[in-house]
Amino acid sequence: MCETLDIPKSTYYQSLNKTGSNRNRKNREFTEKIIQIHEESKKRYGAPKIHEILEKQGHKISLKQVQRLMKKAGIRSIIVKKFRPTPSKEKVKERKNIINRDFTTTTINQKWVGDITYIHTLRDGWCYLASVLDLHSRKVIGYSFGRSMTTELVEKALENAYVTQKPKNGVIFHCDLGSQYTSDSFAEKIQI
Repeated sequence: MCETLDIPKSTYYQSLNKTGSNRNRKNREFTEKIIQIHEESKKRYGAPKIHEILEKQGHKISLKQVQRLMKKAGIRSIIVKKFRPTPSKEKVKERKNIINRDFTTTTINQKWVGDITYIHTLRDGWCYLASVLDLHSRKVIGYSFGRSMTTELVEKALENAYVTQKPKNGVIFHCDLGSQYTSDSFAEKIQI
């Protein structure tokens, strides 16, 4: 057969005892160690921590190689990085503090408070929930959920609260000085 294919016999016998390259063998060994470390950490460790442990054990491997091997093996940390909001570059517009830390009420629809909450979802990543709470009943009376933290999100939450409650007299609305609540668009909307 070797004569017909015009290949040396040594090539045929070498293909029978194929061992693979040193690089592939090392990658398999490292992948096994990465899987072991990942399992021992209850799937919490990511590439930087696994890389640190491998180096402490005396292995010569780069962080990029650990990342590549983890990706190839389908290994991911179950821990999601904490959300750190970026500060706005705009100067915060001061507003008059009407409530002045007096959160007491005698009836519903006297004082409302609003805020935005960050929620991490598996499908969409970080999402935002703007809510409006009535201080007397301590119930959420309006909310809006979205993928971006915009002025429209807080406007929709306030609009929902207004439509469901239909307050007869003026309502005091208290919120933080976030850019959504201090925008000109929101200031116009709040004059309902």
